[in-house]
Amino acid sequence: MIVSGDRHHFSRRGFLRATGFAAGAAAQTMPGARKPNVLFILTDDQRQDTVHARGNAFIQTPNLDGIVRSGVSFGSAYCMGGFSPAVCLPSRMMIHRGRSWFSVREQPKEAPNFARSMNRAGYVTCRIGKRNNEDIQSHQSFTFNTYVDQEETRAGTPGKLVADRAVEFLRGWTKDPALGRGNPFFLHLAGPAPHDPRIAPPEYVARYDVNKIPLPPNYKPYHPFDNGELLIRDEKLAPWPRTETEIRRHLRDYYAVITYMDEQLGRVFSALKEIGEYDNTILVFTGDQGIAIGSHGLMGKQNLYEHSMNAGITIAGPGIPRGNKANAFAYLFDIFPTICDLVGAPIPSSLEGKSLVPILRGQAASVRDTIFLAYRDVQRAVRRGDWKLLRYPKINLTQLFNLRRDPYETRDLSTDSDQADRIEELTALMQQQQRLFGDTASLTSENPGQAEVDLQYFNH
Repeated sequence: MIVSGDRHHFSRRGFLRATGFAAGAAAQTMPGARKPNVLFILTDDQRQDTVHARGNAFIQTPNLDGIVRSGVSFGSAYCMGGFSPAVCLPSRMMIHRGRSWFSVREQPKEAPNFARSMNRAGYVTCRIGKRNNEDIQSHQSFTFNTYVDQEETRAGTPGKLVADRAVEFLRGWTKDPALGRGNPFFLHLAGPAPHDPRIAPPEYVARYDVNKIPLPPNYKPYHPFDNGELLIRDEKLAPWPRTETEIRRHLRDYYAVITYMDEQLGRVFSALKEIGEYDNTILVFTGDQGIAIGSHGLMGKQNLYEHSMNAGITIAGPGIPRGNKANAFAYLFDIFPTICDLVGAPIPSSLEGKSLVPILRGQAASVRDTIFLAYRDVQRAVRRGDWKLLRYPKINLTQLFNLRRDPYETRDLSTDSDQADRIEELTALMQQQQRLFGDTASLTSENPGQAEVDLQYFNH
């Protein structure tokens, strides 16, 4: 089922009505060399490690592999966190508005957003994707906006309708002079997959032997303490304890949906090649955040572990080095200024995001030295270099990990007496980041709750 917004007609008439341009202005070519198009793919709840080319030997993602192998991948690119259990919403708001979650809700309606900046740079902007847990206000700035209802997911064709409409747009763009080659396009695909319910066609499910799917290296039956959000909706998708059989079943369905979605993205790439624009299109791929599915005994994304907040970003296209890995830190809200920079559009001065172009061009090793993460008022984290500190203020509990030696966050070093100075240093850094972003949450509780949990708690 497709539910269209006010701007969904991929035609000359629809374009002129949506933008208010005169016919001559709409068809006017850009001065000098033609700007590259932009295809921005934002998946829903997709872990960074669910792409074959990113190191997951078990999953089948040939089309996403092509992007990864032909561009630059940022392996430490984070959703900053969430101010609600539906982390998708704050993540997508931050992406569209280029701001952190501490200020993103305070922006006036006329504040800069991604689509508005691309419109002003001469782009035909088109968004196709989900409506729920999305930044509806920012969607209104797109030339065209089409909502694809999540019924497609429940019907077992996750991503097909998004691809159908994307192919329709691309073919209309090349044929219609009002949308055509004088006006490059910014096409944003934001479908509902692989968010649950995870239902793929049976032949895709059959590609994965549930008995052979590797468990996450940090799989646990339970989370070892109360992180403040153990009974939220996502955590109820599997019973406690999380059994190996149950987690493998969830991973099989998850992988099957991603593989089917990947095939639909392949149709979009084929349409780009068909109209002769693939080589002139910047491709951006990321997830709004990851998800646990058995890691640390969790199922959802209401936590600050790497599997849930480090979504990764891959950028490929004209002028982008091929097959490179960038170790630099990034936030997902850096995508907005990065794309503006790549296409020569002004970067609004009010953005908190930073352009990653100096890294792409080899002019800088990084644009950030610290990552700060937050989930509601119950979790905080800070990362600098290899070290990551997590704080749970409601129970006065701290975790410390060295991500180079322990990328799956399985060896908590917070009780190691040799790390006392490091914990003090990182705690001070966390407080500094709180001041920088305007986070007023306390890191300590005068009356902390009980950290320990038992089976009765989980089955409450």
